[in-house]
Amino acid sequence: MDMQDIIITKRDGGKLSREQIEYFVKGCAAGAIPDYQTAALLMAIYLNKMDREETVALTDAMLRSGDRLDLSGIRGVKVDKHSTGGVGDTTTLIAGPLAAACGVPVAKMSGRGLGFSGGTIDKLASIPGFRTALTEEAFRDQVNRIGIAVTGQTGVIAPADKKIYALRDVTGTVENMSLIASSIMSKKLAAGSDAILLDVKCGGGAFMKDRQAARELGELMCGVGRAAGKRTVAAVTAMDQPLGLAVGNALEVKEAIRTLKGEGPKDLTDLCVFLSGWMVCLGGAAPNYEEGERMTKAALASGQGLAKLGELIEAQGGDPRVIDDPALFPISAARRKIRAQADGFVSEVRAEAVGVAARLAGAGRETKDDEIDPGAGVELARKVGDPVRKGEVLALLWAEDEEKAEAARPVLQDAFVLTEDQPAEPPLLLEVIGE
Repeated sequence: MDMQDIIITKRDGGKLSREQIEYFVKGCAAGAIPDYQTAALLMAIYLNKMDREETVALTDAMLRSGDRLDLSGIRGVKVDKHSTGGVGDTTTLIAGPLAAACGVPVAKMSGRGLGFSGGTIDKLASIPGFRTALTEEAFRDQVNRIGIAVTGQTGVIAPADKKIYALRDVTGTVENMSLIASSIMSKKLAAGSDAILLDVKCGGGAFMKDRQAARELGELMCGVGRAAGKRTVAAVTAMDQPLGLAVGNALEVKEAIRTLKGEGPKDLTDLCVFLSGWMVCLGGAAPNYEEGERMTKAALASGQGLAKLGELIEAQGGDPRVIDDPALFPISAARRKIRAQADGFVSEVRAEAVGVAARLAGAGRETKDDEIDPGAGVELARKVGDPVRKGEVLALLWAEDEEKAEAARPVLQDAFVLTEDQPAEPPLLLEVIGE
């Protein structure tokens, strides 16, 4: 098989066979295909697209390019949850314990994050003593023992995706539905769960900026998941303003704890109840979503979800006292208050600007080797629809040092838009795909 023929086929708008796609992915993973040929094929795919059959084949080939986690030793139906990313996206730390408290085994493999703030593993690493790396045996044993475990990626998961993504990032070919779907789903399928819940974000603070594109991605990923024999549901949710009030690693963990105590912001609480309700349904602990939602609300109200988070922290070496003592979390030394410049109502809290400010303060990475300050980030005091008087605090900024605080301050100030008229509360849940 010849790589040039594969490139020409897609360049001319043709359909690639499963064999051609496997040849390309294997060669890419092995380093046998030069970057210039990989880049040429990626551009041909970007311009002429792939159909669903090609996308399924690409996902399967990338999945089989590396290790796959065997979760067969874990009792019950394992459900994975994946978010396409946003600003203040701490749902795993709330929905996961709630689902586990309802009897669904949650075996979550997560990564460290690039961008606005850290990934789930970075957030958990802000808990004193928390171990973010477990062996596969310890991972499985912990899920069987307490119903939940969260670990950093083990082994070599979808190595072809890593090489392909690096080239997509520098060749202007990131925004292609098939390439996005295969990248996400190859890693989700390799993680070994029986069912997958996808939270597809759309809006200014998300990768997918508009609802139609988010719906298209959700439908494609659900199709890929079902083709692999996994029950898959996608929710399209809004990310024009940050989710919740906290953006930053320790700040988000503290907010997750408050939410599981019933004291969290309404939007974060509502979304986590929704996601956990679906996890309970997909895991077979409830016959339908409505019953899953009822069970989730009961676990939240009774404190069982909070207790499960405490069990997770203690099982992985973290200090369980953080549940009742937020002072045990790190907090950055440099602080700025962002104040309203006039009377009015908050009409926008631009999620992307808040995220950039958090990253500039030290909460996120620009490259994978950057160090994160776990105590840096943003705490919002106002969100869309809230009234505000001139001089009142809109947000608190916590930064690694004074220089970073000054760099982030004007960006965070510009994230807030005030108007004379009170805007309507924006919808959070936009649609559900796949069930």
